[in-house]
Amino acid sequence: MQREGADEISASSAPSRLDLFLFAVWAVGLSALALVLIRTPWLDALDSAVLLPTLMLVGAAILGEAKPIDTSVGPGETRSLSMSTPFVLALVAVSGGVALVAQVAASLTDDIVNRRDVKKSLFNVAQYSISVFVARVVYALLAGVPLFEGHAVVGTAQIAPLMVAGIAMVTVNWVLVAAVVSIASSQPFRLSSGEDVRTFISTNLMLLPTGGIAAMVADDGAIALVLLAAPVVAAHMFAAASAKHAHAVAHDSLTGLGNRGAMESRVRHALKAAREDELPGPGLVLIDLDHFKDINDTLGHSVGDTILQEVAQRLVDAAPDSVVHRLGGDEFAVVIDGDLRAAQRAANGLLASLDEPVLVEGLEILVRASAGIAVAPEHGHTSELLMKHADIALYRAKRERDGISVFDYRHDVNSVETLQLLAELRTALEHDQLRVVYQPQVNLRTGRMVAVEALVRWDHPARAKVGPDKFIPLAENSGLIFPLTAFVLDTSLAQIAQWRKVRHDLRLSVNLSARHLSDLSLPQQISNALDKHGVPASALVLEITETGILSDAVRADVVIRAIRAIGVEVAIDDYGTGNASLNYLKNLEVDELKVDRTFVGNIHSDRHDHAIVAYTVELALDLGLRVVAEGIEDERTAELLREMGEVIGQGHHLGRPVPPHEIVRRLALESERTSWSPRES
Repeated sequence: MQREGADEISASSAPSRLDLFLFAVWAVGLSALALVLIRTPWLDALDSAVLLPTLMLVGAAILGEAKPIDTSVGPGETRSLSMSTPFVLALVAVSGGVALVAQVAASLTDDIVNRRDVKKSLFNVAQYSISVFVARVVYALLAGVPLFEGHAVVGTAQIAPLMVAGIAMVTVNWVLVAAVVSIASSQPFRLSSGEDVRTFISTNLMLLPTGGIAAMVADDGAIALVLLAAPVVAAHMFAAASAKHAHAVAHDSLTGLGNRGAMESRVRHALKAAREDELPGPGLVLIDLDHFKDINDTLGHSVGDTILQEVAQRLVDAAPDSVVHRLGGDEFAVVIDGDLRAAQRAANGLLASLDEPVLVEGLEILVRASAGIAVAPEHGHTSELLMKHADIALYRAKRERDGISVFDYRHDVNSVETLQLLAELRTALEHDQLRVVYQPQVNLRTGRMVAVEALVRWDHPARAKVGPDKFIPLAENSGLIFPLTAFVLDTSLAQIAQWRKVRHDLRLSVNLSARHLSDLSLPQQISNALDKHGVPASALVLEITETGILSDAVRADVVIRAIRAIGVEVAIDDYGTGNASLNYLKNLEVDELKVDRTFVGNIHSDRHDHAIVAYTVELALDLGLRVVAEGIEDERTAELLREMGEVIGQGHHLGRPVPPHEIVRRLALESERTSWSPRES
């Protein structure tokens, strides 16, 4: 039979209802126990001729209670299927009231050994008393024997009534345990009663016939019962394996949480219950960890697994009245009973549970997450629709970086289009639909091109040109930024190698995403790319933004130092738009400062921008940094920057992003101008 889980009775969201139910079970159960103790003819039940077999059945019942089959339905919550069932059932037929006393003794022994709470122990005693008493009543009626009879011999004619009595016993037990779980967890009864029903049924189908055999051979003495040990052990092993398999099918092996299949089943049951009770809900909250791939790649999968286990436990603790599932990877799902407001409260609590860093191997790792919410009936009437819409909301939350997003039908089409574009970008990477163009960087005093910035372009076969402002953020949010940057780096280094062969020694600038600065393997990847194309490290400049550095300053500093150690230069891109302090700029090891276009473009008309740029140029030059000014759109701006010092310019006035052959043509023209000089008269 079944005992209550680890926390159901003590974790009630409706204690008054729970206490009322417990009191009713206690009253009925203890009354049944008292009635049996008073009315049973104990001298007959414990006749010396059958005393040893009876005591053996009692001992087996106690041992079976101490060796249950545990099935987990989530972290911290288990259901125990007792192996005492066949022996108690045999006693129901053989010794009447001894069965109830044996079951109570077995339950109390197990509760004392495991130091269970008194309230839980009383419930176990009461519900077992009711279950066994019902079994004896059913058997007495069907077999035509007195209710409070002492010892009796069991033959083949009594087996069918005994099996029906056994079914009644385990059914009453199941209903009482499911009811207390339902009230304590505020779940519909049909959900709490259906969590592990298959395991329960398959186990008892094995155990009840064993009880019938034990009842028949009990009158033959102790030796006959001893022979039952082997099939009972086999039944225990089979049932335990069945329970383990059923658990593995529905649960995640790493965290113990329910898996995707269990989540879908849970949502379907909750939807059905809500419709029948005319209640809102359920809500589905999808949670995805931010930048978890970076953690895995940088610190290793063992650390990643530890983090996932800790996150799982925190989510369970933050949602005690809900069911948490792991869908795979770093994605979790929580099924919420209630309306949109309840789902939003739950989502806030779930994300708040991740505020404290996770301590792994002496490292404090800050884990952040995004959440998407969909709630029935307004966001869908099926588990498939709720899952789809919660996934769209999650995607929007990650894209907008606003933590929690609720599904909105206005976003559905855009989200689907974005997902489609993401798939097409992946295809573009695989089928050479991307190309690299190069924007000149010019020494403003000499007018010569000294460097180029590599920029990626996407020639979409159906959408014409898709702007980088659209697909690069998409790549950053999805993880495709890594293969995309690898493509740009490989293509542009191959091009630089060709130019260097004909003595065009240009520097090459390539942009890095903030996500790259968390990748400790990046310096080695860059070194390998340089070696592949035979390009010296000094010819490469990697551009990073202030916000990218500050998103994880400690790790970024490690990556930057490692990059510079191999001879590659580092530039701070869009300087002035982030939050880097001057002190941080002084201590950070970089080689180049790129002043953002928002300041450069107005220096001829805005004295504040002029002062900011002039001060920045002076500061950078004093620190020994190279200065690149972006966004030069006219000659007046170029002239003002030229007056500020040794500044390199970049912008449409000096040259738009062009294919490689245009860069070669421009270099050839510059060489001609340099080689031609008129004779003096």
